[in-house]
Amino acid sequence: MPLPRLIKTSSFRLTLLYAGLFGLSVLILFAVIYLSTAGYMARQLDDAVTSDLVELQNEADGGELPALTAVVAQWARRAPAGVYYLLEDSDGRVLAGNLAMLRPVLGVFEHPKGPDKEGTEETHPLRGRGLRVGGGGTLIAARDSFQLEEMQELIARAFLWSLLTTLVLAVLGGAAMSAGLLRRVEAIGRTSREIVGGNLAQRIPVRGVDDEFDHLALSLNAMLDRIQTLMEGLKQVSNDIAHDLRTPLSRLRQRLEVARLKARTAEELRAALDGSIDHVDAILETFGALLRIAQIESGTRKAGFVRVDLSELLSAMVEIYQPVAEEKGQSIAGAIAPGLAVRGDRELLTQMFANLVENAIRHSPEGAEIAISAARRDGAIEMIVCDTGPGIPEALRSKVFRRFFRLEESRTTAGSGLGLSLVAAVATLHDIEIALGDNHPGLRVLLRFGRAPSDDQGVIGSR
Repeated sequence: MPLPRLIKTSSFRLTLLYAGLFGLSVLILFAVIYLSTAGYMARQLDDAVTSDLVELQNEADGGELPALTAVVAQWARRAPAGVYYLLEDSDGRVLAGNLAMLRPVLGVFEHPKGPDKEGTEETHPLRGRGLRVGGGGTLIAARDSFQLEEMQELIARAFLWSLLTTLVLAVLGGAAMSAGLLRRVEAIGRTSREIVGGNLAQRIPVRGVDDEFDHLALSLNAMLDRIQTLMEGLKQVSNDIAHDLRTPLSRLRQRLEVARLKARTAEELRAALDGSIDHVDAILETFGALLRIAQIESGTRKAGFVRVDLSELLSAMVEIYQPVAEEKGQSIAGAIAPGLAVRGDRELLTQMFANLVENAIRHSPEGAEIAISAARRDGAIEMIVCDTGPGIPEALRSKVFRRFFRLEESRTTAGSGLGLSLVAAVATLHDIEIALGDNHPGLRVLLRFGRAPSDDQGVIGSR
């Protein structure tokens, strides 16, 4: 993968930003540890030196110069390596000690150059303290601060290497992570280009690690499935319109042609025109149904969903269609549980239920029984419309929701073959599962709604 392209990725730039922030954090941590450690060791040295000064004076019984001279001389002979004592008089002359003459100094001090090591010219810095004693003399105790400087240098080197290692690993890790992300993004881009090129069956690969890219891929694939379904539906509609509307348009032209050639009187011409108008109305009704289905499938009406009292709506549906069923010598009954409610578009739900009931009435013979039931089962609402008519063969149940699809025995009845297509569109909009089954005899249509709305949302009454 080209390095310039890798460096330009947002993930790599973000990695550099975090590497800088982490490096700054390491520097701050180094400063805190460095100052704390150095300060602690310096205090340890100061405490040891102060303790020596106090003991020297105590051993000298008051700290007068003659007594201090003997005590300092004795301590200097027994002093371990790196421990030094010095007693000077008021004129700066050395009276005792194992330390070369220093300018008289009071309080804590640091001297960059201590005594030479035995057999070498190596010198180490000193850290000590001076104290004024009786007779105007100066008592000094000091210790080698080589370990303090070594510890400071060790901490500095450790943090320098840690900082460099951190930055290198951060940059390398960022490059590796950016390369991986870039490959995932490139896979999405490559799939998109293939889809733009006409391959609507192409899908974004899912790695199965359940990360955010997998979630994005699943969402995009679901969107692509929906787009492919809509495109195939559009293609099917175009083909269906070309085939199914050509017949009524051909009949309309033939009727007008016959009227032009054979009509002898105004009454015959008027009758021909009336029949033509009926044909035009049927064609317009078909186009209106197609437009309505397209509007439903666009999903624009989903924003206006409200709480709908399903029990009241279905009960009203049973009452409305009872006279219609009785005119055909059929019976219709309802078993609607109270308190059922869903979120949706009341008008579209009414149209869906009406289409299902009308379909059952239209295709069932005299004496048939039609039943509408609704109840809550397993946390969801199930609504069933069943009849004792001829039913639908199992092999054709997956096709009846297509536009313009009609069973052979139904082609002699009025209709455009769009009723169940509208039912499917409304069900999809409301996330309703539809299942067609055998009622033994007849057809059984099961509608399974999703989770019901909460009780704090208003119920839409009948219009």
